[in-house]
Amino acid sequence: MLLKEIFDEIDKRQDEMVDHRRHIHENAELSFEEFETAKYIADYYKDKDVKVTKNMGGNGVRVVIDTGKPGKTIGLRADFDALPIHEETGLPFASKNEGVMHACGHDAHTAYLMLLADILLERKDQLRGKIVIIHQHAEETPPGGAKAMIEAGVLDGVDNVFGIHIMSSMDYGVVQYHKGNTQTGRSKFAINFQGVGGHGSMPHLSNDSIVAASHFVTAVQTIVSRRLSPFENGVVTIGSFEGAGSFNIIKDSVRVVGDIRAMSENTRETIEREIKRIAKGIGETFGMEVQVECKSDYPVLYNDPDMTDLVVNAIKEADIKEVKEISDGGQQPPSEDFSYYAKERPSCFYYVGAKKEDAPYPHHHPKFDIREDAMVICAKTMAAVTVKYLMED
Repeated sequence: MLLKEIFDEIDKRQDEMVDHRRHIHENAELSFEEFETAKYIADYYKDKDVKVTKNMGGNGVRVVIDTGKPGKTIGLRADFDALPIHEETGLPFASKNEGVMHACGHDAHTAYLMLLADILLERKDQLRGKIVIIHQHAEETPPGGAKAMIEAGVLDGVDNVFGIHIMSSMDYGVVQYHKGNTQTGRSKFAINFQGVGGHGSMPHLSNDSIVAASHFVTAVQTIVSRRLSPFENGVVTIGSFEGAGSFNIIKDSVRVVGDIRAMSENTRETIEREIKRIAKGIGETFGMEVQVECKSDYPVLYNDPDMTDLVVNAIKEADIKEVKEISDGGQQPPSEDFSYYAKERPSCFYYVGAKKEDAPYPHHHPKFDIREDAMVICAKTMAAVTVKYLMED
């Protein structure tokens, strides 16, 4: 009966959820600029019967709904930062901030959770325990807003955390999950090759850093093919090769920047070790100084099997009319800083399809958009999870 009330209210207030999403989308801000977005979120809870903590770990907002009755404490997380991408959607609510857009669905995450939080608050007398709403900044920018919010105490008293990512590549009506290691961990590396510059006509008097760095770029691709087991997943990407100069000048230094993804911490450590070994070997081979910086940022996202079972069972039992399929979607290649919550508390992060049939652009694309009524599925599935979690022994 309680879930039906909540679902009916979500249906009734769907336009409000859409308005939230469009306001946040139009006023897209980057991780280090989220003052207006954070203020908009905090102002929404002003004068409501909740405890609001602003500026948590930076721009994060923590909202506590206390039913006044003993029970467990559930954390519900949504991120709200945009990306440094020039929007090309042509939407009437396209970002008014040049070079910044919501190209990953964080505006939808925030909108659905704002509405759901208010609906749960209105029915807190029918619930028990506490609900901690985590509006998180800086998911896109390492080391990530999750880490900073955890260090500021966002998980104090929280037993478990749940989150959703809306997916433009997944059909509407589909909900997917996976148990165990679910999204890759990530590291960033930067390598400086310091040679000796000189005239293009006299290479014997120089030490060409471009040649050395080029050998590194080629050699590093053998790590995945020759240093990892065929049963391990890993990716090495060279994202930047900074060696611009003139056509007749031998470049004295080159900086190579790249990205590591792996589905286990052991695999990531292997890749980092091999990158350092190859870089050192290149330096020895070409007789130049090589400096390596390698920094892990997001851990592997681990979905607790029990919490994932709770999510799956809650959604199936709720018999949500918009949900056509709930299935194991397997492991996901991108990284996600929800992984920090999952390291601290048994947690589950799942996925909701929002593909637009006429414009199925991927995440981080300048024409990215979603089917907005997928936010209804986000709100209803998370409502089902919350009610089952709080009300079952």
